[in-house]
Amino acid sequence: MRCRDAKQQLTAQRETESDQSEPNVLHVQEHLKRCTACRSFERRQTYLNTLLKPEPGRVSHAISTDRIMQAVERERRITRQLEHIQSQQQARLARVSKAGPKIAVGAFLATGALILGLFALFLFQPEVFISLLSALSGFIDALYVLTGYVQAGLTLISSQNWLLSGVAFVVVVMMGMWLRLMRYPSEA
Repeated sequence: MRCRDAKQQLTAQRETESDQSEPNVLHVQEHLKRCTACRSFERRQTYLNTLLKPEPGRVSHAISTDRIMQAVERERRITRQLEHIQSQQQARLARVSKAGPKIAVGAFLATGALILGLFALFLFQPEVFISLLSALSGFIDALYVLTGYVQAGLTLISSQNWLLSGVAFVVVVMMGMWLRLMRYPSEA
């Protein structure tokens, strides 16, 4: 018997699972004893057979109803937690959207009132203004020194374009992160 005929016979046996006592089967068995290539082909066929047709004892077990109910309950709990977090975030955003403009207007008015008050002191009571300046002289000196440092730093940044580009990149990344964190919550 030739190898091709033996392989065809083995394939037919695998597909039909025929009886082992047929005369062709005996010829195939004799050929398998002599030919190593056909023996390896038969082993592969047997391996494929075991993969495609699992044993009855190895059937996978069904998932129990308790486990399904536990999973459903866990999903409900997670959904409730997400809804609670979303409602908290929406409440915070509502508070910030109400309080934000009020804080900005208050800061603007306080700064304007302070500037107008100092200007009025300068015009109408210069002696009080000078005594106020002498009391704040240490603070004003510190602001002057700080302004000098900031000016030196800005000179360094503007004289080296790569450093300016780096600072701009950091600012853009920080703004992107801020916008990502402060976005409106999306529905899950």
